Amino acid sequence: MRSLSLCLLALAAAGGCSTNDSTTAPNNTSFTINPCSLSGTVQLAVAQTARVDCSNGGTTVTVAGNGASYLVIAQLPVDLVSNTFVPYHVSSGTAISASRTLPPRGISPFRTANGVSTVGLPPIRPRAKQLAFDGMLRARARRQLSSGRWSVSALRTPLAAASKSPLSASLVAVPPLGSVRQFHVLSSPDGSTSKTVGASLAYAGSDVLIYVDTLAPANGFTSAQLQAFGVLFDQTLYPIDIANFGPPSDIDQNGHVVMLMSQAVNALTTASDCTTAGYIAGFFDEEDLGGGLGDPNSNNGEVFYSIVPDPNGTASCAHSVDDVGFSVPATFMHELQHLISFSQHVVIHGGNPEYGWLDEGLSIVAEELGSLYYEQKCPGTACRTTPTQLFPDSSQGFISNFLYDSYQYALLPDTASVTLHSDADGGFSWRGGDWLLMRWLGDQKGSGLYKTLDENTLTGVANIENVTGQSFPSLFADFGLSLVTDSLPGLARSTAPAADRFVSRNVRVLWNRLFETSEGSDFPLAYPVVLFPISADTSTAVMDPGTGSYFRLDTPASAATVTIQFSGPGGTPLPASLKPQLSIFRLPAGQ
Repeated sequence: MRSLSLCLLALAAAGGCSTNDSTTAPNNTSFTINPCSLSGTVQLAVAQTARVDCSNGGTTVTVAGNGASYLVIAQLPVDLVSNTFVPYHVSSGTAISASRTLPPRGISPFRTANGVSTVGLPPIRPRAKQLAFDGMLRARARRQLSSGRWSVSALRTPLAAASKSPLSASLVAVPPLGSVRQFHVLSSPDGSTSKTVGASLAYAGSDVLIYVDTLAPANGFTSAQLQAFGVLFDQTLYPIDIANFGPPSDIDQNGHVVMLMSQAVNALTTASDCTTAGYIAGFFDEEDLGGGLGDPNSNNGEVFYSIVPDPNGTASCAHSVDDVGFSVPATFMHELQHLISFSQHVVIHGGNPEYGWLDEGLSIVAEELGSLYYEQKCPGTACRTTPTQLFPDSSQGFISNFLYDSYQYALLPDTASVTLHSDADGGFSWRGGDWLLMRWLGDQKGSGLYKTLDENTLTGVANIENVTGQSFPSLFADFGLSLVTDSLPGLARSTAPAADRFVSRNVRVLWNRLFETSEGSDFPLAYPVVLFPISADTSTAVMDPGTGSYFRLDTPASAATVTIQFSGPGGTPLPASLKPQLSIFRLPAGQ
């Protein structure tokens, strides 16, 4: 809850559902009864939910009291509005002042005496350089398309715009192994310069061609390692992305996605930046699809660019074969989703690129799908260096980043908007929120949802509503509740309604493991979503559109009802454009 002063969200307890124009709480707080979408008293059984839409000009809702306890989430479930904080105020009249005891930050019993964890999650790799470079590319593509500098329509012939399919023969023959091709590769972090490199075809699979720079540093892949690397990308990783997000375009009509491994990619990061800001492991450049035949920097085909092993650090920081094998597969899956999204939305369907927040959320799901593949392949304690690991060794490079990001989002659910950020923005919290939203949507609607989101011209919230057949506010209400109501402590997971739970992940367990195994301040709580108590405190707070603020309301046994006010300054209704709503869940006893 972020402090400020203006809008009013006041909660006051009354002896009944008053029919008068106003009610006055014991602390002399007065407000007008002005029902939102639900009038009368909302009666919820334990573990039942209600969504109260306050975009109709209403400001109040009345719920049953008599000692009932509620999870209350104030939400602004919108996109396409200004990314500015909306102030609000929380107070109560005769509601019991609830308190939430935060878990201690001392040494966890899961840590060893010397502070070194024995059951940790995979280590997080610094990603500032990768995220900044990706963001630059996504933002540049949108600028070039909107300005008309790129004209994708010139590529959209019946053959060039055709989806790639493993069942369709390529029109351009695959060159022989060892043949050399020239590529244009970005050579500056801001994308302003390119260089030409020669690369030799080292692996030719059914769907992926791997080219390696002819000047690649010494002591890199052995022939056997490179063959195994190619098989992984061609026969495992590529099919996973295609099955879940659909096929890319095939503007070069070669029936393949090209993977170029070059030290030019290594050199995009300075050796000094590698430790503190991380490195650029790989990328997709929209100019290859949008630049057109007359663009001297476009390779006019579907290309993924990757670092190459450089154990002696001749181009930048050192990268062993193992380093490349750890970081590049997840990067490939992430960037391939971006490639598919741009192919489908822009090249094939002639629309606009997907909004950055949704595009990035789907790419993070693509990383997770790599981990899920290995998790299913290695259940229980199999394939783990330490049997207590939550994830097998083979999934470590896929799983770590978004789990850390999701924890950071859960600490800031009222600040990290899931609908107003772009993949051109920095920051980790909103990315964690978008992974959670996409994971929850996939759990609720089936993984086929991801492909449908990519294969159309709609974008953002309109895309989600079209694919799911539900309003985004309704979806956002259940998603927000699920962060708390899924796997309530001590109760069966089925306690909460099915719509208010995840399926494939138990985020409470994952977040708790982060807390147990951390040695720093990034994971201060065993469960990071804090329910702020509702009391007579009249201090103010703010939240961003596309977020929710979490509260707990405990009603007195002596109060038959409690009236909740959700309003703007001076009790005026919040703007309908923000679609203000309250999501309410009646907590079971003891929670």
